[in-house]
Amino acid sequence: MVFANPLYFLLLLLLIPMIGWYIWKHRQTQASLRLPSSEGFQKAPNTYKIYIRHLPFVLRMTALVFLIIALARPQSTNSWNQTTTEGIDIALTLDISTSMLAEDLKPNRLEAAKEVAAAFINGRSTDNIGLVVFSGESFTQCPLTTDHANLLNLLKDVQCGMIEDGTAIGHGLATAVSRLKNSQAKSKVIILLTDGTNNSGEIAPVTAAEIAKAYSIRVYTIGVGTKGEAPYPVQTNRGIHYQNIPVDIDEPTLTRIAQITGGLYFRATNNKALKEIYLEIDQLEKTKMSVQEYRKKQEEYLLFALAGFIFFLLEILTRYAVLKNIP
Repeated sequence: MVFANPLYFLLLLLLIPMIGWYIWKHRQTQASLRLPSSEGFQKAPNTYKIYIRHLPFVLRMTALVFLIIALARPQSTNSWNQTTTEGIDIALTLDISTSMLAEDLKPNRLEAAKEVAAAFINGRSTDNIGLVVFSGESFTQCPLTTDHANLLNLLKDVQCGMIEDGTAIGHGLATAVSRLKNSQAKSKVIILLTDGTNNSGEIAPVTAAEIAKAYSIRVYTIGVGTKGEAPYPVQTNRGIHYQNIPVDIDEPTLTRIAQITGGLYFRATNNKALKEIYLEIDQLEKTKMSVQEYRKKQEEYLLFALAGFIFFLLEILTRYAVLKNIP
């Protein structure tokens, strides 16, 4: 049961001063008579009126409670809904090699990628999402989960230097495939972000892409980095010194991976472009949901109003008939 006008329940606060006033008045109207002895009154029988003398006030308070509930408009609801969701399992695969510290994206490539990935995760509340990181080797930072709060916490902990340096794109992609291959979801997706060329690992990126295709996994690849050279921080005895390093992204291989698996390749040269890429992937991989909903409300105030009227009627009968004083 729900109430259309719940603010009327504040009227119940008025009962507090009414009860206080009744108690005070009752004490003020008590008569007293001094007698040398009350022994003669102790055997006098008590009538039932002594026990029900407060009943009219109780009935009035009860009537007011029911009338206030009626003013709040209680309503009963009958509703049902049926939701059908086509689940999507997504493995975010993130390059954490030291080159991701380059600051052509702000504050650097890695932090920019983490920020945009977090926004992507927040927009996919119904999907299983996992996180794989790689550099010279790869590992699963978070398995597929719908506990996105925990996933976001693990994403925050990602930093360069967690594992051996290098760029093992094939190894990172293969680890992501291993996380998705047994998934029962109708759609399985890998979003692979890197800023370099495969130079580590025993698995070639194209070989990993063929494996992904065999398991019907679609791969979206993102090359992150500006054109030409990018400022890279170097620690020296005099503090941080920046030097420009060439941006070397193996776009042909990343494009080939996407083509083999039915995905797309994107190039992000700045923060805005990276956000737009994730927004585009988000639109391409929208979860399909069909919702049927039925709701019917029925007013129930009449029952409470009737109960309030009956209690008022009982108060009048009790006060002016049962407890009537005859002069």
